[in-house]
Amino acid sequence: MQQFIVSYSYLAVFVLMAAESACIPIPSELIMLFGGALAAPAIPGAHPNVILIVVAGVAGNVVGSYIAWAVGRYGGQAAWHRWGRYMWLGADDLDRAERWFARYGAPAVFIGRLLPAVRTFISLPAGISAMPPIRFGVYTVAGCIPWTAALAGAGYALDRDPKTIAEALHGPGCAISGLIGILVLAGLAVFFRRRRADRRAAYSGVT
Repeated sequence: MQQFIVSYSYLAVFVLMAAESACIPIPSELIMLFGGALAAPAIPGAHPNVILIVVAGVAGNVVGSYIAWAVGRYGGQAAWHRWGRYMWLGADDLDRAERWFARYGAPAVFIGRLLPAVRTFISLPAGISAMPPIRFGVYTVAGCIPWTAALAGAGYALDRDPKTIAEALHGPGCAISGLIGILVLAGLAVFFRRRRADRRAAYSGVT
């Protein structure tokens, strides 16, 4: 994967991120971190623009997400169970994504894009639930931008030689994924707590 990104930069990031969002479990952490690291000024020779790396990653995520959405929308769970095993996916992966979607509704597409593992599969239950395509796209883009930008920015900050980036990214990739997940969950906790308090206040005012 690293050599593919080195050779084709933007195209490679686009293709790999599209595959990841189309339910093929390729770690976006490594894709975007590696792409961002290649754009670092200290890397000798030609290197990609880090902003365009982010654009390629977001575009790939959106395209792959729509592919997964279409599979869910027009193929339903039957398509998942029929073809999922060819992409190393199990029933537990779909169940996890379905629980997220059932719990949070349409915002689950945005929330899921920011969480490791869930982000790869969240588009399928959105399609199975016939979520409108434009609304799906808005939530998808909103969730993809911070994730890809944060990872590419972290890779850019590593400022390492390409030969050592893959080894250097394993630890930071896991740490950044975990940090993003923690921040998202903390934000959700605050949001729902305030929402519950507002509902209680409104109910008290009515009574």
